[in-house]
Amino acid sequence: MNAGCLTIKELTDAVGGSLTPRMVRHYHQLGLLPQPVRSPSNYRLYTKKDVLRLQRIVALKQQGFQLNHIRNILEVEPEADTTVNLMGQLQQQYRAVMQQISQLRQTASALEGLLGRDRHCQIMQAEVLAQLKLLDVETQAGLGGLENLWSGLDAEIHTHSEAFSESLQRLLPDLSHRSEIEQHLISQLVLACGDVSLVSFIKLSPGAIAASREALSSRCQIVVDTQTVAAALDQTRLLHLGCHIETLIDNPHITTATEAEVAFWQHREWREKLQQVSKACILVVGYAPSVLVEVCEAITNQKIQPALIIAMPIGFSHAPAAKRQLMQQEIPFITVAGTLGGGALAATALNALVESLIDKPDCHCYLNQSNS
Repeated sequence: MNAGCLTIKELTDAVGGSLTPRMVRHYHQLGLLPQPVRSPSNYRLYTKKDVLRLQRIVALKQQGFQLNHIRNILEVEPEADTTVNLMGQLQQQYRAVMQQISQLRQTASALEGLLGRDRHCQIMQAEVLAQLKLLDVETQAGLGGLENLWSGLDAEIHTHSEAFSESLQRLLPDLSHRSEIEQHLISQLVLACGDVSLVSFIKLSPGAIAASREALSSRCQIVVDTQTVAAALDQTRLLHLGCHIETLIDNPHITTATEAEVAFWQHREWREKLQQVSKACILVVGYAPSVLVEVCEAITNQKIQPALIIAMPIGFSHAPAAKRQLMQQEIPFITVAGTLGGGALAATALNALVESLIDKPDCHCYLNQSNS
């Protein structure tokens, strides 16, 4: 056997990532991996170059790329004209994936329409499920009958208010391994956007909940990126806790992610203001990914040391990258991975944490009085 070469088993062990010899042979068949040299005993032999290529394949696959596009990505030279064609292929793949998501979203909506019913709707729900089994959808009359079944379910919404918690119990994945506060936080975020699939994107560092409670109980400063986020915070409870709200981009005319992103880079004083936030504050970013990028850089350079970062900026390239940078920091964080986010979600996250410290009676005007 050639010195320095690896067998197929040694190759998979070196790359890791649950890779198996069968998968390696499949990659050979697809042309993702070149055919290896053979030993006198007909064993496949692999070099360090093969290890590197296979590591790249595994990494791209974990990012969601399809195998045929991974092959094209690995074969394209940086300056080659084929880069344009590759981008076209990736755009085509993206559109196909989005179409699949749309179809799955329609299926999820139909299931939510049945599973998300509270007990007041269960009698009608049982009737609909029974009739669905007998429905003849091959005729126009059958399709009309299906519409009537949904109309019957929809008619029930006029008889009572929706029981959100009861509906969520049937739709949310098992969260029993999470603390009660985390479960409440996740539920509130789902209710804020109406999308149960958000659960898989919510990321909390191990010490995020404890850090938030300690900071809020210590009358910490709350720093938000825009006034839109500040307006959505539970200011009455925060006032009772003694937490002061500070806005970085303190221009009331800036209300969108696009405006916030441009404005933050154009005004040096707002970037300098970020460098001066108090130690052990809570930073809430709901719109501008540039703010989160600057936050991560300031933490790396040891210029600021917040107690917690709630990071949910919007964007299609900078926002996901900034969130990944945040998750590599040692500062406690709560974020929503990828492009998802927004000021409403960011404010909801902080409000859910504040609620865990102060109960909300029928009227909490007394909270203002206690600070007068």
